[in-house]
Amino acid sequence: MITQPNSLWKTAVLKIFIRRYKPMSMYFIGIDISKYKHDCCIISAANQKVVSKVIIKNNKAGFNELLTIIHSLANPADIRIGFESTAHYALNLELFLENSLLTFMEVNPVLISEYKKSKTLRRTKTDSVDCESIARWLMTVEYKPHSKGFYHAYSLKSLTRLRDKLIRQRSFYLVKITNVLDHTFPEFKPFFNERLSKTALYLLENYGSAEKMARMNSASYEKLRSVSRGKFSPQQFLRLKELAVNTVGVNNSIFDVELNSLLSLYKSLVKEIDTIKKEINQLIEEVHPHYMSVPGIGPLSAAVIYSEYGDISNFTNPGQMLAFAGIEPGINESGTESHGGKMVKRGSSQLRYTLINCCLPLIRFDMTFATYYAKKRGEGKPHRVAITHVAKKLIRVIYALESQDIDFNAQELR
Repeated sequence: MITQPNSLWKTAVLKIFIRRYKPMSMYFIGIDISKYKHDCCIISAANQKVVSKVIIKNNKAGFNELLTIIHSLANPADIRIGFESTAHYALNLELFLENSLLTFMEVNPVLISEYKKSKTLRRTKTDSVDCESIARWLMTVEYKPHSKGFYHAYSLKSLTRLRDKLIRQRSFYLVKITNVLDHTFPEFKPFFNERLSKTALYLLENYGSAEKMARMNSASYEKLRSVSRGKFSPQQFLRLKELAVNTVGVNNSIFDVELNSLLSLYKSLVKEIDTIKKEINQLIEEVHPHYMSVPGIGPLSAAVIYSEYGDISNFTNPGQMLAFAGIEPGINESGTESHGGKMVKRGSSQLRYTLINCCLPLIRFDMTFATYYAKKRGEGKPHRVAITHVAKKLIRVIYALESQDIDFNAQELR
């Protein structure tokens, strides 16, 4: 009996489908990450039943136990592993899974929370419930494994966020220094236009009080002129001494101790920030993403973008990148009414802040972005709204550069 060509074709397609989507060999593993242990739930795709729930310790023995369970189930290619993004707690497990040639998918905790709400009205939150919710959520979405070799992304995320925290601390100490000066020499900071410049900090470190500044001599001025690279004039020097003599501030040894302590902490932070900056520059240069060729995106900005977005290939379109950064507008639709809302502002605030700040030099030095900004302002949009639209355009450019593996070319930008 001769099989019809159409039947042969259907048989071949059926074999391919069975080989690719064989339900008996597919398993979904949801892992609820915590500091000392991880709750795991394994669900079979064949009947969508829970195969096993196990608790593994956050150590080598626990990881090996998980690996043994996984290898007993099926081929690693048929295993889907997912867990919530939980900062540094999941790092060791991620490295272990990668070294074991297993894939995994990080999940936004907001998605899991919304998924649980859609399944039940009960407000139950336990590690056992959470890991099962993650496993079942995995069954409903396209599996997008975490990119290989995420060392640079994780390292840059840690360093850029640490740098941001240290900068905030540095600003805090500057405020405290100003508070002390308000007591001891309130005329000092207005003299320097409310800025603690390099020259101002030198004066505070070497003289501190108004009384000592009032006794400065010509040798003191020569040193100040050297520190300021000739910008501190004799007239300014004499004016500062006059202010120091006639200050209404209080000369108190307690304030001197406080000022010296704050200056020491401030200098230490400045040194650490510079060290971290050098390390960030070195790491981002090793990766050197294409969007570093965009004017306005320097090494530090590129490091934040790379560390927060990770592998751009994980995004199928620029809209997903907009949503990830929280720059997309909310949408309110009810009945016959439909209108856009305010920017959702979900996701990484540091990424959003960096992207918007990158647009400021872009609208000054790139004609296409400047024209786009002017168009939005011409439509009546205020500066902050218009610059947000420019940030959206920048994200689309970043996506195009990375997906097409090309550098920025202003002539080809539309």
